[in-house]
Amino acid sequence: MPESVKISVIGAGSATFSLGLVKDLCLTENLKGSEVSFMDIDAERLEAVTRMAERYTAEIGSDLRFEQTTDREVSLKDADFVINTAMVQSHYHQRDMREMMGKHGYYYRGVSAGSFYQFELMMGVARDMERICPDAWLIQSGNPVFDGCTLMTRETDIKVCGLCHGHYGYFHICKVLGLDLDRVDFQAPGVNHCIWMTHFLYDGEDAYPLIDQWIEDQGLEYWKTHVAQGTHDIQLSRGAVHQYRMYGLFPIGDSPRSGGWWYHTDIDTKKWWFGEPWGGPDTHLARPLHVEKLEKRMAEIRGAATDSGAKMTEVFGTEKTREQQVPIIDALTNNVEGVFQVNVPNNSALEGVDDDVVVEVPALINKKGIQPIHVGALPKKIMLEQLLPTILGMERGIEAYKTGDKSMLLYNALENHQTRSYKQAFMALEEVLAQPANQELAERFKYPWPEGHEKVYLMD
Repeated sequence: MPESVKISVIGAGSATFSLGLVKDLCLTENLKGSEVSFMDIDAERLEAVTRMAERYTAEIGSDLRFEQTTDREVSLKDADFVINTAMVQSHYHQRDMREMMGKHGYYYRGVSAGSFYQFELMMGVARDMERICPDAWLIQSGNPVFDGCTLMTRETDIKVCGLCHGHYGYFHICKVLGLDLDRVDFQAPGVNHCIWMTHFLYDGEDAYPLIDQWIEDQGLEYWKTHVAQGTHDIQLSRGAVHQYRMYGLFPIGDSPRSGGWWYHTDIDTKKWWFGEPWGGPDTHLARPLHVEKLEKRMAEIRGAATDSGAKMTEVFGTEKTREQQVPIIDALTNNVEGVFQVNVPNNSALEGVDDDVVVEVPALINKKGIQPIHVGALPKKIMLEQLLPTILGMERGIEAYKTGDKSMLLYNALENHQTRSYKQAFMALEEVLAQPANQELAERFKYPWPEGHEKVYLMD
C-alpha cells in the first residue's frame, strides 16, 4: 500500500523549484495524500507559492495538503523529508562583491570569503532536524552541495543526500550527436562540479568514438559559429573538449567551468574557450542575464498568482520535471526502485577518496535506503590535477569555517591566480569583510596573531 509523507521545503520562496516539486508530487500517484510544508523568511513570496500550489493541485485533481510558515521548527515537525534549496545572500550582494573585486584587479571570480553563510544555514537546518525529525532524510538542493553535505554528514547524525543538475550535461552531447537518449547508458562519477564521463554507451557499444568523430569533422566549425542557447551552454565548447583531450574523459555539466585558471583570465579568453556571446556562465555578461531571466520568471509567477483566471497547468505544464527529489522520495518510501545520481558519503564507492568525503556517484535507491554503486577509480591524472585539488579546497573551506581562522581566507586569496601581490589580496579581503552584509562573517574570523599585527607585512 503506497505511503504518503510530509515534506518540508526550506527556501520555498523559490517559486519555480517549489511549483516544479508540487507538479511532480501531483503526477506521482504513490504519494497522494502527502503534506508539503513551505518555509521561507519572505512571507509575501511564501503566500504566492502556497496559493499557486493549491490552485495547481486542484486543477490536476490531486490529493495534497499544504502548510506555509516562516518558522523553520514548525515546518520540520513530523517531516519525513526535508528539501533545503535556500540561498542566504542575494544575487545583488554577490554582484556587489564582484564589482568590488574589479577595483582590486580581479576579474569576476576574485577573492572569496568562503561559504560561511551557507554553512551556517545548512548546519542550522541539520541541527534542528537532529532535535525535531531525526529520522528524516535531508535532500540538499542548494549549493555548495559538495562542501555542505560533507560538513553535515561529518558533524551530525542526519541522513543527507545532495542533488545537482550537472550530470544532465550529457543530454546536450546526445542532442548534438543526434543520439536517442533512451539508447544511451551513462556514468559520470567524481565530486559535485567535478564529474567525469567514464561510461558513454549507445546500444551497448562505446560511444566515445562518435564524440571523437564529431570533434574531427565538426568541432572547428561549431566553435566558430555556435551561439550559446543559454549561459550554461558550454558542454561541447572548446574548453570542455580541451579538458577531454587533456584527461581522456569528458568533464560533464558544471565541471568544465573549473578546469584551470587559464580558461578564465579575461572576457576574451573566456569567449575563446566557452563561446559566444557570453563566454560561459561566469562572466559579467552572463550573470546579469541569468538573474534577469530568474526575475522575469518570478514576475510571471507573481502575475499568475494574482490572476484568478490564470490556469496553473498552463503556467507550469503537466509533464514531470527532470528533478530527482520526488522520484527519490517515492523510491525510499514506496520501494519504487531506481538508479539516481546523488551526492553521499563515499564509503568506498569511488576509489582513492576518503570514505567521509561526499562523492557524486550513481546509487541504487529503494526502501532499504541509498546504496552507492561502486564505480572503481578515475584516471590518476584526473585524480592528481582535478579531483584531489578540488577535495583539498573543500577541506580548507570546512577547516576555515570550523576554526574561524582568517589567515585561511587570506591564503585562498593569495592562491588566486589573478593575485599579483600580498597587499592586493590582503586589501581585497579586508574590503569584502567590511561590507555591512558580511558583518557576522567579519566578527567570526580572526587572524592567529595579535590584533593589528598584520599591518607590518604590508609594503608601502
